[in-house]
Amino acid sequence: MGSPSIPETRSTAQSRKATASGWIGSALEYYDFFIYAQAAALIFPQLFFPSTDPKIAIVASLATYGVGYLARPVGAFFLGHWGDTRGRKNLLLLCMFMMGIATMGVGLLPTYHQVGILAPILLVVLRLVQGFAVAGEISGASSMILEHAPFGRRGYYASFTLQGVQFGQVLAAAVFLPLAYFMAPEDFNSWGWRIPFLLSAVVLIAGYFIRRGVHETPAFANAEAGNQTARSPIAEAFKYSWRRMVLVVLVAFMNVIPVVTTVFGAVYAVQPAYGIGFDKSVYLWIPVIGNIVAVLTIPLVGNLSDRIGRRPLIIGGALGSGLLSYGYLYAISIHNLPLAFGMSLLMWGVVYQGYNAIFPSFYPELFKTRYRVSAMAIAQNFGTFLTAMLPALFTLAAPPGTDNVPMVIGTLTLAVTCVAAVAAYFAPETYRVPLDSLGKDGAQAMSKENYDSNRFESLKEHN
Repeated sequence: MGSPSIPETRSTAQSRKATASGWIGSALEYYDFFIYAQAAALIFPQLFFPSTDPKIAIVASLATYGVGYLARPVGAFFLGHWGDTRGRKNLLLLCMFMMGIATMGVGLLPTYHQVGILAPILLVVLRLVQGFAVAGEISGASSMILEHAPFGRRGYYASFTLQGVQFGQVLAAAVFLPLAYFMAPEDFNSWGWRIPFLLSAVVLIAGYFIRRGVHETPAFANAEAGNQTARSPIAEAFKYSWRRMVLVVLVAFMNVIPVVTTVFGAVYAVQPAYGIGFDKSVYLWIPVIGNIVAVLTIPLVGNLSDRIGRRPLIIGGALGSGLLSYGYLYAISIHNLPLAFGMSLLMWGVVYQGYNAIFPSFYPELFKTRYRVSAMAIAQNFGTFLTAMLPALFTLAAPPGTDNVPMVIGTLTLAVTCVAAVAAYFAPETYRVPLDSLGKDGAQAMSKENYDSNRFESLKEHN
């Protein structure tokens, strides 16, 4: 085989540049989003809500975490339309600016003891802005990378979107760690917690310079040049792909695993009302190490999905991580920190990645270029919104004083992941189907068993 042509070389360079931009942008934006999750579990119950009833304060703080997901379906409609009509690049810049400004605002808020009920009201407003902004991030970044990626390698390239997200979570927890460990508790509670939020200014500046240099995807650019972009991508998505959007909503219930690990698990482990007594600074290491393992695992799983398909890995990840949630919560209940670490790494860092590494390619592959961002954003964000309400519901189902927290919450978690597994089973396979070629009923999807390998290689060479 001869040397690659100039266009092929440029295409490969653009694929790598788009992937790097998606990775870095997602890491920076999700750093903003997840520092709120850390604070909501560890410090906000004492700062933004009345201290007369600790149980109510915990539920209220976790509800404000869920409020960010309440805004995501709304943001998905607006931002999905923006991404399909004005381009993936413009969408990602808009999301980043809204997220950065809202996050800095949280770091400047007065507490309940200073301004009373106004404090939680302002907190909810800024969390709504955060949720609105992040609604377009994964769908926009996934579409950007996917549409630049070579055929037969889309799972591998698109997985870096979620590797960036996981690294953003590592960064979020890592910023809190030295503050919680080295600062006196009264200083941390007074002003130290604000530092990670105010650092978002640096995140915003860095992200802007990284993303502004990325080219628009060939698929969108060609559609725009030929005046083929959809005037109403949302209407087309619901008209032609509503069944697949429902499946995405259900598969996205897999978000229950990070919710159980980093939100409810943190509350269960560190809040005095539950009586477990893990130190905050020690428990922060669980999401840090778990996400480091995930960062290493994700591209391997993404690459594997290009060989054996998306659906088997998603189904295995759903059932396996749901079962492991029992062990993780049990380890916390017996105050066994090494076991809690081990179960977290296995459940979240490894098994859950069977879904997490793959949905950035699987979801957008299900939809056509004309409405890809809209369909994925709306369906995925609606599914994650439903699971984001679970931390507060888990606290109500197993409040402080409950003797069988691992059994109650583990069973609820497994039930939710089983729903995701069944939905993935009924979805069409996409890993060897060219973009925009999958029929509306999935009839053109080609399984590994009946796929013509010569056709696959010719398409791969052509792309």
